[in-house]
Amino acid sequence: MTDREAESVVPEAADPEAEYRQLSTELLRNTKIRRQRAAVQALIEERTILSLPAVQRALIVHSGKGRAARLTGLSGCRYTLGLDEGQRCFLGLVMSLVGMGITTLASVEDLDDRRLPIILRAILRLAGNDTIAVGTRL
Repeated sequence: MTDREAESVVPEAADPEAEYRQLSTELLRNTKIRRQRAAVQALIEERTILSLPAVQRALIVHSGKGRAARLTGLSGCRYTLGLDEGQRCFLGLVMSLVGMGITTLASVEDLDDRRLPIILRAILRLAGNDTIAVGTRL
């Protein structure tokens, strides 16, 4: 084998950003129910949870139309996914958007400044409201 052949055998490293965008697009395309779509969008925006391989194994199913989110796959394994406390709190609120779990709305006080607006936007999506803006108060 020549040096040139050896170089051509090595595959290019996959672009993690492009892979995440592709996954996000597929999950949203294959999620039709508003509650589930709001939850999936929140997970996509939060990113750290959906990027974990354990979460992807529990959440994502492969269908004829591509990858889809099966949120019930997360219901029994929230504490075995390797999430930190902030991620678990956020995931509990996301799951409550689809009617799963027993997470109270009061748990928003445990969210950080990055995750709180994501949950607020998800609640607005769930309500079908696209007129209220979520952002920094002046």
